[in-house]
Amino acid sequence: MPLLPKSLLYKYLRTKRIKVNGKKSEISTRLVENDRVDLYISDEFFAESGAPAFLSARPDIRVVYEDENILLADKPQGLIVHEDEGESVDTLINRVQRYLYEKGEYRPEAEASFAPALCNRIDRNTGGIVIIAKNAAALREVNEAIRERRIEKRYLCLVLGKPQPPSGTLVHYHIKDEARNMALVFDKPRPGAKTMITHYCTLQSNGRCSLLEVKLETGRTHQIRAQMAHIGHPLVGDGKYGQNAAARKKGFPFQALYSYKLRFDFPEGSPLCYLNGKMFTVPDVWFAKDGIPAALGE
Repeated sequence: MPLLPKSLLYKYLRTKRIKVNGKKSEISTRLVENDRVDLYISDEFFAESGAPAFLSARPDIRVVYEDENILLADKPQGLIVHEDEGESVDTLINRVQRYLYEKGEYRPEAEASFAPALCNRIDRNTGGIVIIAKNAAALREVNEAIRERRIEKRYLCLVLGKPQPPSGTLVHYHIKDEARNMALVFDKPRPGAKTMITHYCTLQSNGRCSLLEVKLETGRTHQIRAQMAHIGHPLVGDGKYGQNAAARKKGFPFQALYSYKLRFDFPEGSPLCYLNGKMFTVPDVWFAKDGIPAALGE
C-alpha cells in the first residue's frame, strides 16, 4: 500500500486497526505463510494504480526551518527542483510532498487540498535554501516579498584567483542566450539587456582560489557564475562559464556555489512577519566547512 504513510501504519498497528490472525500485531511481527491480515482502514489506501508520483521520490530532505506556513529545504547539488525532460520523479518538490504526506500534513485526495509549492528555484548543480509554501496565504506572501525584493539571500562560492578589490559591487548588463542557456554579460547598456548587481566580499584567499560571500541585488539567470567569470574569476567546477575538468579531479563535481543564508523582511501586518529578523543558515556547506579545501592549495 504505497499510499499509506509510515506514521499511520504505526498508529494503526497500535490501535488494532491492523491485526494478524485476529490479534494485535507488533511492528516487529513477521508474516508467515497462511497468516491472515485484517486491515480496518480507509479505502483510499488500497489504490492499486495511479499512486502519486511523489511517493516514488526518495524520502531524503534536509530541513533548515519549518512551521505551519513555510518549509525551508536545503537542496543538494545535482537535484532538480521540478521535473524536466530527464527526471520526473525524484525532484525536490516531490521529496517535499512525500515528506509532508508522511507527516499527515498533505492529503492530495482531500477536496480543496493545497499542494505544497516552491517559491524560488535553484539550478540543478547549485545547492542551497529553497522556500516552500505550505498553504495559499504563505505562497502569496512569499511571492509578494520576492517581487518587492524583501528577501535577502547570501551565497558562498569558490572562485579562481583573488578578486581586486577584495570586496565590492559588480554592475553589468545581462542578456540570456536561450539557445545555449547562457548569460551574456556586457560592461555597458545595450538594447534588450537588463542590469544586474552583485555585492561580494572575500572571506579567505590563498592567491590561487578565493572563498567569497555574495549578495544579489538582482536575480538574473546564472548571475553569480556569469559575472564572476566576466571579471576573470570563474567559479571552481563551473563547466559552463569556466573549466571543470581539473576541478572534478580535485573533488568538485559541481560548481562551488551555495545559497546558504536567507533573511525575510515582511511588511507590518503580514501573517509571516514573525519571521522577520531571523537569519536562516545552512550550517555546513561542503566546500567551505574548513575554509578553502586543501586540494585547492598553492
